[in-house]
Amino acid sequence: MFPIRDHNPSATTPYVTRGLVLLNVVMFLLTMPWAGGLVNLWSELALYPIAIMQHVYLWGLVTHMFLHAGILHIAGNMLFLWIFGDNMEDQLGHVGFLAFYLACGLAAAGAQIAVDPYSDVPMVGASGAIAGVMGGYLLMFPRARVDVVAIIIIFIRIFTIPAWVVLSVWIGLQIFLGLSAGPEDGVAYFAHIGGFAAGLILTVPLFLRRGGPAFWKDHDGRPPHKPTSYRPSNIPSVRR
Repeated sequence: MFPIRDHNPSATTPYVTRGLVLLNVVMFLLTMPWAGGLVNLWSELALYPIAIMQHVYLWGLVTHMFLHAGILHIAGNMLFLWIFGDNMEDQLGHVGFLAFYLACGLAAAGAQIAVDPYSDVPMVGASGAIAGVMGGYLLMFPRARVDVVAIIIIFIRIFTIPAWVVLSVWIGLQIFLGLSAGPEDGVAYFAHIGGFAAGLILTVPLFLRRGGPAFWKDHDGRPPHKPTSYRPSNIPSVRR
């Protein structure tokens, strides 16, 4: 089950969100063996916790956010960024959103390093930074409507559910897997948790400037502009 869109695209053009998606796709194509083939660049720009502890390869704290390990990895991350990034950019402004995104990515890297500081396994992916965007979205727009596709064996259905349900289930799953899965799982769950927490905390000043709970009341917990009306889907919808 995964989200495919929300019902409140941004009121302004999300240049930074689009730019981040483009940059990630370009870096992916450059560093995949079957595309650009610059595998050495991928190795040089990944984040190695043990290297950070020894104060070398420090650029990996930032550059790892723009690398991915496979098509499903980048496709999932860019989908989440595309869905949740535009509304946060709308609220934070272009420069503010970029700073917010990078700060969440750094917090995510810090959380993963704190948990396993001497790991020599390369860490790559934008998911920590995007988790921060999701944390901010949860605080600002808990009742935004999100379309979720559920695939049950051969049956495909679209559900429309509040953002707080989607995001709470996602972060709950990260916490559960982070505490139960071993290093061999190959997923930086604590980076997701750290990024999400950072996004939530960093969004608090914005939330308070907008009026705090009054912002929810004024806009019903959704982005403050008219929702988009989508054409009926060929995939049958199921009421909650």
